[in-house]
Amino acid sequence: MTVNLSHNILVINCGSSSLKFAVIDPESTQVLIQGIAERLNSPDALLKVQPLGSQAIPYINHAKAMAAILASLGDIPIAGIGHRVVHGGEFFSASVLLNEDAVAKIDACRALAPLHNPAHVTGIRAAMENFPELPHVAVFDTAFHQTMPPHAYFYALPYDLYKTHQVRRYGFHGTSHRFVAEQAATLLDKPFTELQIITAHLGNGCSACAIKNGQSMDTTMGLTPLEGLAMGTRSGDVDPNLIQFLVEQTGRDIRQVTDLLNRDSGLLGLSGLSNDMRTLLEAADNGHSRAELAIDVFCYRLAKGILGLAAALDRIDALIFTGGIGENSAPIRARTLAHLKVLKPTLDHDLNSAHGRHTAGRITTTDSALTALVVPTNEELVIARETQRLLQP
Repeated sequence: MTVNLSHNILVINCGSSSLKFAVIDPESTQVLIQGIAERLNSPDALLKVQPLGSQAIPYINHAKAMAAILASLGDIPIAGIGHRVVHGGEFFSASVLLNEDAVAKIDACRALAPLHNPAHVTGIRAAMENFPELPHVAVFDTAFHQTMPPHAYFYALPYDLYKTHQVRRYGFHGTSHRFVAEQAATLLDKPFTELQIITAHLGNGCSACAIKNGQSMDTTMGLTPLEGLAMGTRSGDVDPNLIQFLVEQTGRDIRQVTDLLNRDSGLLGLSGLSNDMRTLLEAADNGHSRAELAIDVFCYRLAKGILGLAAALDRIDALIFTGGIGENSAPIRARTLAHLKVLKPTLDHDLNSAHGRHTAGRITTTDSALTALVVPTNEELVIARETQRLLQP
């Protein structure tokens, strides 16, 4: 394959203890090299690079990991660097070229995403230090949802909390929702700006989104990625008074309860076994009752979320499944559609088992009242394309 080297984009996704990267030609979509530096600041820190292999990098920090990644790129030329940023607050409704003011605003959103934004800022500064001559672009998970109307993003709380502390619903996974919606428009041979669909991004984190005429109208996640659907380790929606109840009844403090809702709940908490859907499906097949319970709750809550999002649309042209679970788990799609009888889907079990690979993603029959598709997501490619777009004169 011929690679247009002048368009290569280095995509960075920086977490609190990891740094994922990929070099992508956004025009050919080819991934030239990719990898992850994980367990940073620990004796077990490791750099894994495909196709080069792995190397131990004990106690290495983000800045030094970025330097190690730079060394792994060899003579691959880079045109720019795209950074995934979880939370842009109300500062950013689109991707932006980074400067000190933009980085400061990302840092100012740390209270809204305390697990993510501080790590993003660390990664951005490390990349700027190692690639000072290159342009840097931030692509925000929240940006796509900035088109939500006020009635969708406001909580029924005192208005001053919004004015003073920006307490509102923001939504996440926007890069994925947008990408698969655009892909679905192509598969359905309909203009993206005329399409009305619901997208379900299902992985360890899960959210669904109502998209009307190319814009996000509502989504299941809110101020933080904890709201909404049941997820791998996150509870999703709970009674807000549950927090005080658990503080009083279990002796945990509020931070411990929050940690429980984020890290010990969802599929893991219900099953007591795993947050991995593949493990739970196998266990359920072997009679594990709590794995079965976790799966049932996951699918029912997803169906309930989909029906709630329908309030934002005039019609549903298609329901899109994406993400690790959405793309690869035929049983989860089947169970979810079984809860959506009011929409009258007719699942084609053979197409569903094949993940829609030979039917442009379609897993329902041609005469089904609800069209359901499987559309693989590619957030890294979106970040690369957004970066390239902002680099063009």
